[in-house]
Amino acid sequence: APGRRGYSGAGAAEFLHRSIVPTMHYQKSLPRLPVPKLEDTITRYLNAQKPLLNDDQFRKTEELAHAFEKGVGRELHEQLVAQDNQNKHTSYITGPWFDMYLKAREPVVLNFNAFMSFNPDPKSEYNDQLTRATNMTVSAIRFMKTFRAGYLEPEVFHLNPEKSDTETFKKIIRFVPSSISWFGAYMVNAYPLDMSQYFRLFNSTRLPKLDKDELYTDEKAKHLLVLRNGNFYVFDVLDRDGNMLKPSEIQAHLKYILSDNSPAPAFPLGYLTSENRDTWASLRKSLLENGNEEALQKVDSAMFCLSLDDFPVKDFVHLSHTMLHGDAANRWYDKSFNLIITKDGTAGINFEHSWGDGVAVLRFQNEVFKDSTETPAISPQSQPASVDSSRAVQKLDFKLNDALKAGITKAKQKFDATVESLSVDMIQFQEGGKELLKQKKVSPDAVAQLAFQMAFLRQYDQTVATYESCSTAAFKHGRTETIRPASVHTKKCSEAFVKQLSKHSTEELQNLIVECSKYHGRLTKEAAMGQGFDRHLFSLRYLALSKGLALPEFYQDPAYARLNHNIISTSTLVSPAVQLGGFGPVVADGFGVGYQVQDDWIGCNVSAYPARNGKEFLECIYKSLEDIFNVLKGKKIGS
Repeated sequence: APGRRGYSGAGAAEFLHRSIVPTMHYQKSLPRLPVPKLEDTITRYLNAQKPLLNDDQFRKTEELAHAFEKGVGRELHEQLVAQDNQNKHTSYITGPWFDMYLKAREPVVLNFNAFMSFNPDPKSEYNDQLTRATNMTVSAIRFMKTFRAGYLEPEVFHLNPEKSDTETFKKIIRFVPSSISWFGAYMVNAYPLDMSQYFRLFNSTRLPKLDKDELYTDEKAKHLLVLRNGNFYVFDVLDRDGNMLKPSEIQAHLKYILSDNSPAPAFPLGYLTSENRDTWASLRKSLLENGNEEALQKVDSAMFCLSLDDFPVKDFVHLSHTMLHGDAANRWYDKSFNLIITKDGTAGINFEHSWGDGVAVLRFQNEVFKDSTETPAISPQSQPASVDSSRAVQKLDFKLNDALKAGITKAKQKFDATVESLSVDMIQFQEGGKELLKQKKVSPDAVAQLAFQMAFLRQYDQTVATYESCSTAAFKHGRTETIRPASVHTKKCSEAFVKQLSKHSTEELQNLIVECSKYHGRLTKEAAMGQGFDRHLFSLRYLALSKGLALPEFYQDPAYARLNHNIISTSTLVSPAVQLGGFGPVVADGFGVGYQVQDDWIGCNVSAYPARNGKEFLECIYKSLEDIFNVLKGKKIGS
């Protein structure tokens, strides 16, 4: 109904919806992220080490772990708990985790930024670049306005939606004070999630500084940054009173930018955001000293960065490259996110990772996709407003001296060489998915992870450190926890499939899969409840170093370093809005594995540098999935 959507005088909806329950209603009463017991952390740590070490190595690691648990680890743990009790407004991981990201000096692109690409608009004629860019920009502004007004539905995980995701429940809970509202939701099996990261989606940028970057947000800024062909454009999308410009005016300005035939700059500034952070920090200082303060201010404070690419997407591999890194001339990797739209209307998001995690970005993507496809602001037939875009749109000019030009050239050479060496490949396994696995009473995620373990064993004959990220947004200021999918169970099962097939009956192989599934389910549940070991050990190490203590021996164990050198880094998501997601390998000899288990298929895309063969890894994953599914169906498999 028009009333509910809050139409302004201009006739365009200013809001996505008006939630009965205020957006931040649950935030105050969210439970705090627990600091696990030290003995549990040590047990979980040793369980994760077991499949990676031989007996002698394990004995040594076990000794170091128990000495740590009884000695310096105990003291650090007690200090961490005391510190946590004094900071009840946040979580014990917040400070250390922001620091970890912001102190990292590697380039953000490929090392930290991830991407998620949108599904095409179901109405094919709406996938025209100008139409889609206008509709998605309008929906993004609506999202921002809805969030800031407190009208955005709170993010809630419903275990029993029939009871909790109802008008009746919402009408009751909104009158429960914020300080206890979480408990009301909990009573009906609903889990509100932390939304403290959302404000950083807009008008935000990671600024390069020597040693440690800064997050910058300017909520007063009313303009959008648009990149096309390496050129920078800005125009206001909100008026003085904070009302959105008419969609037809936004369309006119974007059309003006798309038809501007200014040549690409000889020294495209975007490349600087792909540099080592210290290098970029000193170049940024030179940019400021060279009279570019106003232009940079426009870039940093812009609502977000809309990147318009001048080519169509050829296939899924090309899509992944475009969204994961693309051409750095046409990206600003430091923005909280770049909304990228190619010539054929393919859209995706590349987001900077320090400010937030996938949960916030995914919610944004889901809402923008739904709004722009179900209630698009303009149609392909819509005429742009007759406004003078040459006055409204400002093209930013940057003054560059020789040192800056040399800096850009060097950044470009480095970037091009890195991108050149990165491979991205993918598969779609069509012989089954979530439905069949649930029928067979095994966890779909456990099966995907087991396939990765099996594949690596088949390809490289070893079991290596593996990382799966899990959100801890059920807690106040939660971030992520690590699930460690490589276990004694997956190792045993993989060896049975890859090396000892003739020795096992189909039933025995089924039982091994079920064991893996049970254990993986337990690890997942523990991680989501803040009961992993990675963040706890990370925080204890951070605490020791921040107190100027010598690094405890436990952390100097080569096995500790090896466990944190994540050769198989994985992340999964399933959403009606997202076609696929991915990221770069986190180590030079690693794989970056983005995967999704759908109802009747499993998709997987893998990034790798020359030290590893991603195509072959995917072939081994395919074979592993085939074997697992056949065994679950009761078929006998050949080696």
